[in-house]
Amino acid sequence: MNSGVNSIMEITDRVLNGRDITVKEATHLIALNDQSDIFFLLACAHRIRTVLLGDQVEFCAIVNAKSGRCSEDCAFCAQSSHYQTTAPTYPLMDETAILEAAKKAVASGAYRFSIVTSGKGIQSKKELGTILKAVESISREGIRTCASLGLLNEETATALRNAGLTRYHHNLETAASYYPAICSTHTFETRVATVEAAHKAGLEVCSGGILGLGESLEQRVEFAFQLKGLPVVSVPLNFLNPIPGTPLENRKPLASLEVLKAIALFRFIMPHRDIRTCGGREISLKGLQPLMYIAGCNGSMIGNYLTTEGRDPFQDLQDLQDLKLTIKR
Repeated sequence: MNSGVNSIMEITDRVLNGRDITVKEATHLIALNDQSDIFFLLACAHRIRTVLLGDQVEFCAIVNAKSGRCSEDCAFCAQSSHYQTTAPTYPLMDETAILEAAKKAVASGAYRFSIVTSGKGIQSKKELGTILKAVESISREGIRTCASLGLLNEETATALRNAGLTRYHHNLETAASYYPAICSTHTFETRVATVEAAHKAGLEVCSGGILGLGESLEQRVEFAFQLKGLPVVSVPLNFLNPIPGTPLENRKPLASLEVLKAIALFRFIMPHRDIRTCGGREISLKGLQPLMYIAGCNGSMIGNYLTTEGRDPFQDLQDLQDLKLTIKR
């Protein structure tokens, strides 16, 4: 047995025994290059997920309830008003349209449904009123309702919770040390403040980001540990899908093994939290998408994303059946 396998086994056993992985160990794992070591890493991440979280996989789905014209300059985003892209632009959907999207998502296998709007935050009392009515309607249907509405304060978060919202999504996007290279119109700290405000209001928090923005391997580790230090129950991992017209349009998507290794890294660092794969998985993983569960994730977003098409949910359901995993309902 080689030294790489031995070190992975030792770290795995300690994680399973309730001890945290160190930054140094995580940096070692993310830098693995030998194919056999990487495959063993994936198997160990799968063991951690299975032992600590079982074999259930949770699907979620979203609706792009308000698209385009965002004032922020996030370098990856098709909806930023700073860039010329082909992303659709339209105002906030009405309550009925959002409710119908939620019902369709649940019929496709989603356990949670999220209302997503473009922009720095909720723009008016009228917008907030429509969103609150939509949350109330969806909640009355017994659907677990989430929202991703940009920056918000504790007062607005409390209003959303009182309407029936159970979880708030707000990505950090990338490591604090790399964030200024991705966005200049607001800070990493403002994103952290939104995560904390949602938590203080009694909402569960879903927060992750996008890998492949140009961050170093060390910054990928930094990012994971920053998420670990926040009251986050679910960590969505997106993988850059370069959008024409954005500053990152010419950046090459991550290779499949790089994505799988990153998923495994997040599982080692946050063994008890939900790790879900989202946008860009189709681009980077291609035919290897079922392996994301072997790499340690226990959730995924199904259907379409904000401005890009996703996979047919039937294929995701088939993957679970083939791997003898259970869908959470």
